[in-house]
Amino acid sequence: MRHQYKTQYTCSQVISFDLDGDVVSNVEFLGGCNGNLKAISKLVNGMTVEQIESYLRGNTCGRRPTSCADQLAIAVREAYEKEQAGA
Repeated sequence: MRHQYKTQYTCSQVISFDLDGDVVSNVEFLGGCNGNLKAISKLVNGMTVEQIESYLRGNTCGRRPTSCADQLAIAVREAYEKEQAGA
């Protein structure tokens, strides 16, 4: 299922991705550091929610309390939990 997540405190505004069970694919960021975010999208393609969280959760950007990578980890967990709850 395709999901969209509106980011907070980052240069990117929206993260879109597909979630099949707990496997994430087709990650796209709207805005942000284009080259870096394309690389992150390629690196996480096919990873599970848990794997993405273990690598990216808690990563910050400068003085911000989060980063685009951290927001991705939050987004995939939130989407996974919603799907598991039947929402």
